[in-house]
Amino acid sequence: MTPDALAALHVRCFETPRPWNADEFTSMLASRGVFLQTTDAGFALGREIAGEVELLTLAVDPARQRQGIGRRLLDAFETDARNRGAKDAFLEVARNNTAARALYGAAGYSESGRRAAYYTPPSGPKITAIVMRKLLI
Repeated sequence: MTPDALAALHVRCFETPRPWNADEFTSMLASRGVFLQTTDAGFALGREIAGEVELLTLAVDPARQRQGIGRRLLDAFETDARNRGAKDAFLEVARNNTAARALYGAAGYSESGRRAAYYTPPSGPKITAIVMRKLLI
């Protein structure tokens, strides 16, 4: 997927946190340790540094959600992370994103912290971020 395609999908998937634009994807993809897993319906973007990996974002076309694509992308992300030497995986997810939290919980991630009022939605109160962690070894 090109940065333009990543951004177009991201805007269809996210309101909060704010979707990334093509320039942000271009910059991120050029950064050290960043890697991308894609399918025709979605992508997972991660960054590995010093034995730790962070899932930066995972997006699945809304018309194709609840078909196991997110789980397959998450599995591919973890496999790639292990191949890069990562032992721990981290991610953050909006407290009100119950579908994503269920996906991550089913994949073995557990809450390791919270960032109060972390996300700013277009309207309404700020949203807490849930930090989740999984050992990959």
